[in-house]
Amino acid sequence: MKRNVAPMDMIDQRIADRLADLRAEKGWSLDELARRCDVSRASLSRLENAEVSPTANVLGKLCAAYGLTMSRLMQMVEDEFSPAIFRDIQREWVDPETGYKRRSVSPPARGLAGEVLDCEIPPGTRIEYAASPRQGLEHHLVMLAGELRVTVDDEIYDLEPGDCLRYQLCGPNCFETPAECGAHYHLFIV
Repeated sequence: MKRNVAPMDMIDQRIADRLADLRAEKGWSLDELARRCDVSRASLSRLENAEVSPTANVLGKLCAAYGLTMSRLMQMVEDEFSPAIFRDIQREWVDPETGYKRRSVSPPARGLAGEVLDCEIPPGTRIEYAASPRQGLEHHLVMLAGELRVTVDDEIYDLEPGDCLRYQLCGPNCFETPAECGAHYHLFIV
């Protein structure tokens, strides 16, 4: 059984190719996409040419512009569906700006509505998303370790291990860790 993990530069290239394809499918110029997602034209060009690795913030903005979840975008760069996703083939992405790690435990797939992510945010990190990629996206966040402040629709939730936050995402949201500790959680998206 094949269990190869793609190197980060290969994943970056696949993301770059998919981003270019998505823009072409919409018929948008780089200027139009820059206007829609509030990311500079130059940054978008460097992303589509795989000259830089995308950050969580930028991917969040692009996904909102395209109406996709970040996991759905990541699934689009995968090769094929498999019912068993063994640990050593689960795709991990690390935000080069913040160190935020996101491992796709159960990626989205045709015919399956949910997905599961294993996420780690380093101490003293703030990650903001300006909009939901899809209105009413259902999230179930289960804290495993550390501390996490989550802001959803202007409501603030301070979470510790064992806590679960359930919500439908409709607007901006923010994930913050205190300076003294990070957070490790599972995120179930439906």
